Amino acid sequence: MLRFMPVGDSMTIGSAGEHTWRYRMWQHLRDTYGGPFALVGPRETLYDKAADAPTSYAYADPDFPRAHLAGWGEGWLHMAPLIGEAVRAHQADVLLVSLGLIDLGFYTNAEQTAENVRAFVTEARRANPRIRMAVLPVIPNVRAMSDAPFATEVTRFNELLAKAIADLDEPRSPLLPASPPSSYDIHHDTYDGTHPNASGEHKMAAAFAEAMYQAWALGGPYKTG
Repeated sequence: MLRFMPVGDSMTIGSAGEHTWRYRMWQHLRDTYGGPFALVGPRETLYDKAADAPTSYAYADPDFPRAHLAGWGEGWLHMAPLIGEAVRAHQADVLLVSLGLIDLGFYTNAEQTAENVRAFVTEARRANPRIRMAVLPVIPNVRAMSDAPFATEVTRFNELLAKAIADLDEPRSPLLPASPPSSYDIHHDTYDGTHPNASGEHKMAAAFAEAMYQAWALGGPYKTG
């Protein structure tokens, strides 16, 4: 059994009524991975905007393994202290990580965020020395279009993230950079300039899927629909 743990912020947890990219990834692995697998993690809920809390189970299609480690308003800063116990408790083999936008927007600069990336990797490996991690860089959102200093921090962090991945990669516990979707357009692939709609969900899932297929021969090419 290969256990995948999605780790992320609001783009990963999703909100009430959505499928989420986690669902799209599950569909992809179901169709292409030739063995037993599961999505694992300590949480299952969506974010309920009306309640302003992660209390909803109202998935557009709830019939899939919904476990994850994602939170609305959470970033590398928040996940680094949690990842070790989550990996240990749920025996995760592969982490699919999409974090950083929240950190840069509210908590830490690019250099500080990169240090939290390194702490996250250390704690994940302490729990499972053979953990594999596929990591998506920050996808610029609507704020980056109007806030030049923020856009600069995003660019700088993505550079530092790539360096951290290269520095920390090792054969028994590989770190895999997932390329941001080249066709991702915040005007067409999000519903508010940040959070993915259906097409954005597919593109986020595809970014992880293509990286794992090309680097690890895991699964197959991503197909939409």
